[in-house]
Amino acid sequence: MAYYLMLTKLTERGRKSLREHPERCQELNREIESMMDGVKVTAQWFLLGPYDFASIIQAPDNWNMSFIAMEIGSRGTVETLTMPAMRVEDFISFMRAEDKVSHIRHHHGILGD
Repeated sequence: MAYYLMLTKLTERGRKSLREHPERCQELNREIESMMDGVKVTAQWFLLGPYDFASIIQAPDNWNMSFIAMEIGSRGTVETLTMPAMRVEDFISFMRAEDKVSHIRHHHGILGD
C-alpha cells in the first residue's frame, strides 16, 4: 500500500463550514476511507501557515489517490496538494539494495516484467 501526503487549504466556503461544524474534519476522513477499498487516513494535523491540514493517507496506487484528491477538491471547500511519500525505512532499504529493480518488484509488487 502506498502512502501519500495531502496538504489541504480551506477555501472561504470551507472555512465557514469548518467554523460552524469543526467535526467535519473527522467526517471527511471517514468519507475518504469509504471511497474505495484499502484507503485509510493514518494521521492528520492542523497547521499554521500556507496550508490548513496535513494528512497521511494510504491508498492502493496513484490512480486511486488521484480520484480521492479530485473528488474532495471538486466540492469547493478545499484545495489540495498531494504527493507520494515513502517511509524512511523503505527508502534506506531501497538505497542499500544492490539490484534496485528486483528490490522494487519484491517489496512493492510494481514494475512489470
